[in-house]
Amino acid sequence: MARKAARSKPRRSRSTTTASVPAGTPRERIIEGFMNLLAEQPIERIGLAEIAERAGVSLADLRGEFSTPLAILAAHVKELDRKVLTEVDPDMEEESPRERLFDVLMRRIELLGAHKEAVRSLLRSARRDPPLALALNAMAMRSQQWMLTAAGIGASGPKGMVRSQGLALLFANVLRTWVDDENDNTRTLAALDRELARGQRFAGLLDDLCRIPEAACNLRQRMRSPRRGRRGRDDRVAV
Repeated sequence: MARKAARSKPRRSRSTTTASVPAGTPRERIIEGFMNLLAEQPIERIGLAEIAERAGVSLADLRGEFSTPLAILAAHVKELDRKVLTEVDPDMEEESPRERLFDVLMRRIELLGAHKEAVRSLLRSARRDPPLALALNAMAMRSQQWMLTAAGIGASGPKGMVRSQGLALLFANVLRTWVDDENDNTRTLAALDRELARGQRFAGLLDDLCRIPEAACNLRQRMRSPRRGRRGRDDRVAV
């Protein structure tokens, strides 16, 4: 039986992106390549093979570093936290907590500047994808715990968790202004100042609410102490 004639057309080579491969270690290239892709398309459309190609690494190398696109995003957020914490201004120590937090969050926004389109893309996707919104919120809460700590504001315990959640929502509101702010961050500064003023009022309410159980507990203890004293004296008389 005669063999089939060889294909006259050459095999089509794999498509390659025209974007340059980011510099740095494989891990850094993966994070940067992913953020560049995110600026171009929604996160739900970004595949692992595309990330590896953009970063100039193999799928094996990508798997060795990360398991999902969200894991890459979490690494980017963690690195952003580290940069903010490294650059906390020691001269702000004498300022009020609100001013210290303002300074920390503005520094975070400045560092995000290189990835404004990626942030815009994430905000759009989160509006139509509730599970993604929840995952992003969890990342934001962890980050804001560090931002609160950097500003010298308590971020531990139940009260700290509420503060972190409130600050995560506050910062998301500011980012919605920032992605459309093309005027030297003027609108962003005003939005952050306004949101922090609102958050400060909420924190005051939270402190008041937290003092209510403490006061009630102290009152119960004071009410019990005399009764215990009387029982003690009655017992001694009986003996």
